[in-house]
Amino acid sequence: MSATKNNYEIADDFTKKCENFTKLILSYNKIHNITGAKDSDSIRFNIEDSIYPIPFLPPHIEQAIDVGSGAGFPGLILAMALPQIHFTLFEPIKKKSAFLHLAKTSLYLKNVDIISQRVEAVAPFEADLVCSRAVTKTEMLLKLCQNFISAKTTLLFYKGTRVQDEIKNLENYRIYENGNRNYLLMKTEGTFK
Repeated sequence: MSATKNNYEIADDFTKKCENFTKLILSYNKIHNITGAKDSDSIRFNIEDSIYPIPFLPPHIEQAIDVGSGAGFPGLILAMALPQIHFTLFEPIKKKSAFLHLAKTSLYLKNVDIISQRVEAVAPFEADLVCSRAVTKTEMLLKLCQNFISAKTTLLFYKGTRVQDEIKNLENYRIYENGNRNYLLMKTEGTFK
């Protein structure tokens, strides 16, 4: 996959990192059960889901946060694909956070920080991108992340088939569909081009 619309190139070593990530998560998951993805095909599906919206991202993202990173989908995968962007992954569940630390070290991800706390408990900083998958409803996510959101922040929430129920009171958004997945992309200011 090549994301050329906004000049985001997938890292040359992304495929190799994905292979190593897959081995690592399959091994770790046998003991700690951190994800429902129990085989290589399921992990590949989650990796593809994580990177699918890259072509829709605006240019000039430098700082990103992922809320509720779990086993690394999507934040860790996006960090592997886009090493020019710094990702801070928030994961309060200890066994999942421990896996993220292991993956960061094993995959030599210098553009990743992991915070083993809930996002609302951390001193905020300005993020260019806020992403999250399968954490909570959109309005609650916006409240949890509000201190990280500025006028230039883009929000990317990986949603299911009920996304329409969650956007009734929202403006300035786009939805990109891929099967049962809906990628909800929102801007706090400005418009989509």
